[in-house]
This record gives sequence, C-alpha cells and structure tokens, in this order.
Amino acid sequence: MSLLTDDHKTAYEKDGYFFVRELFTKQEIGFLQETAANDHALDRASSSRDDGTGASVRLSLWNHPGDGIYGMFARCRRLVDTIGDLLGDEVYHYHSKMILKDAKTGGSWAWHQDYGYWYQNGLLTPELCSVMIAVDPATEENGCLQVLQGSHKMGRINHALTGDQAGADMEYVEPAMDRFPLAHCRLSPGDAVFFHPNLLHCSAANRSDNARWALICCYNTKRNSPFKESHHPAYTPLHKVDDSQIIEVGQDHTKRTSVEYANLDSDDRSAKSLAENQ
Repeated sequence: MSLLTDDHKTAYEKDGYFFVRELFTKQEIGFLQETAANDHALDRASSSRDDGTGASVRLSLWNHPGDGIYGMFARCRRLVDTIGDLLGDEVYHYHSKMILKDAKTGGSWAWHQDYGYWYQNGLLTPELCSVMIAVDPATEENGCLQVLQGSHKMGRINHALTGDQAGADMEYVEPAMDRFPLAHCRLSPGDAVFFHPNLLHCSAANRSDNARWALICCYNTKRNSPFKESHHPAYTPLHKVDDSQIIEVGQDHTKRTSVEYANLDSDDRSAKSLAENQ
C-alpha cells in the first residue's frame, strides 16, 4: 500500500527529496539493528572507500534483495508501492547497500549525484529513487546526509574520482552551493529519506563516539532497464511481500541474513564505475 501523499510529491518535485518519519516501527528496526550488528558476512563483505584525506567509509552491497531481513525491508509493500506510485511505473530492486560509517573513524562522502555514475551503467533516464533508512540515529555530529535542496533540477553533472570516491565537478558544485539551500538530513532509527538520483548530496566525517549505519534501497523503473550489462541488474521482477513479513522473518534467526553480497573490491567494473557512495 502506497504511503505517498501530495505533500511528498510536491517536496520531491521541488526539493528532490522527502522524509517519512517512523516508516518502520521500533520492533522492525530493532530486528534490522540486531541482524546487521551480528552479521559477520556483512562485515566481511564490506569494502572501504577512501575519502581523499586518508579516512574511509565502509559499505556492503547486494544486487538482489533475498529472503532475509534486508530483503523484507526492500520488498515490503509500504516501500515498493510508494516508490512505484512516485515514479509512475513498475519498479525493481536495482541494489541495496549498508553504509557503515563507524564511530571516530568514518570518513566523508564527496558531493555527488547517484545518476552521475549510474548513467554509466546504461540507464538512459534518471527514473530511479533511493531510500535511506536510518539504522542508527543520523546527526550532524556523526556525519548525516547533507543535500542541496532543488539541485536535482540541474540535471546530471560530470563526475571524477577523488580518492576512491566519485565526486561531482566542483566547477558546478560550488555555484550550486550558493544557489541551493543546504539541508542536513537528521534521522532517528526507522525514519527514511527518499531522494532523486540527480540530487547533489554528501556527508561529513564521523568524529563522534556513535556509529552512523544506514540501509539504502535503490529502485529503477521497468521502462528504464539498462541497455547494456553492468554490475547492477537489468529489469528483474520484484516479488513484493506483506509488511508483516519483516516481523515474521525477524523473529526467525535462521532466515535473517539470506542475501548474496557483491565483492566490490574484485569487481573491476564496479571500481571503474566511480564507486557507490552516500
């Protein structure tokens, strides 16, 4: 069931993003927190991205949602139906990732657009949407997401590598910072922010005592299936699940971590595609 409101649509068109507070309940997000904290495979699959200053952020990525707790979040009707309603088409799971910005050591993400590098994967239009779900509280102190409101209207900007990350051309970012208001996306666990693939966003380093982990689920429309092969999938039917499946799977420890992680460090195409980041 779609949760999209007229206010959400207006904010997405005007600002390039909108919030849904308490999208997931404390019990639901608690299962996600517990699973991620004890998921040794998630930890082993993580890849570090240097921010150009010697600090780094870790992330683990998977292309297909699977039947575990991560998949239940990405496949639940409240999320998928909302994205489909927003984009006006059947959507499929493009990929998900867990951003592991650890306490004290978590580095920054450079200013970038998601479509700045997804375009290289053969996606002709920016008919995608990402949903960042807070696993931990996201604050200014621990490096929460920062966005330039309305910057998605600039269209796609060229990107280049900075350290291991893809950064947008600063010749365009700097004047954009003067024109578009800066907003910090402060989130409590279970809150979510939906954002446009051309929205300029970044995050500062985490110098606090608190980790900032976040699950990001990315969706593409069926009509925008890529014209060439890449390290993310072409249109693959997404089998939605009832929202109640989050609790059902969360209560079964044997089912929680059913997902196949991508090996970003060994995937040359992924490295050359200007590193996935948030």
